Amino acid sequence: MPVQNSKKVKSSETELKDRLVSIQRVTKTTKGGRTFSFSAIIVVGDEHGVVGYGLGKAKEVTDAVRKGVDDAKKNLIKVNLIKGSVPHEQYGKFGGALVFLKPAAPGTGVIAGGAMRAVLESVGVKDVLAKSKGSSNPHNVVKATVDALANLRDAITVAQHRGVKMDKVFNG
Repeated sequence: MPVQNSKKVKSSETELKDRLVSIQRVTKTTKGGRTFSFSAIIVVGDEHGVVGYGLGKAKEVTDAVRKGVDDAKKNLIKVNLIKGSVPHEQYGKFGGALVFLKPAAPGTGVIAGGAMRAVLESVGVKDVLAKSKGSSNPHNVVKATVDALANLRDAITVAQHRGVKMDKVFNG
């Protein structure tokens, strides 16, 4: 997971809720016939700024989901949110998927589709405008959304990074 500005979080520190983003039945053809297995992508989050994703593969759906949840708990990150929305516009990219997140006024809700919605609701975003461009593959969209969230910075972080006071960040 390409994470730059965010902190890793231990899964034991928070109460996590999991969401199933997508499940696929995968077929392998052998000389004895077709063998079916399942692949599940899961997003976990505490709805207070912590999110992670994982992939599970198994012969049974329940085992694939359990493995996906275990994998997701190993890849948790802390996201900077302000008043239930993202602090600024941000692009995220992974593979062929490109996602765009934009802050929204309170009461707007989560305007996002499919895989992006699962990630944004798991992290605890209440108001956001989001657009998925390029690939609609749920694996890549989830990873691109987590990339965008991981690269969000709040004003305090920007001020510290630039070595200036808070009012200077907003007034140029």
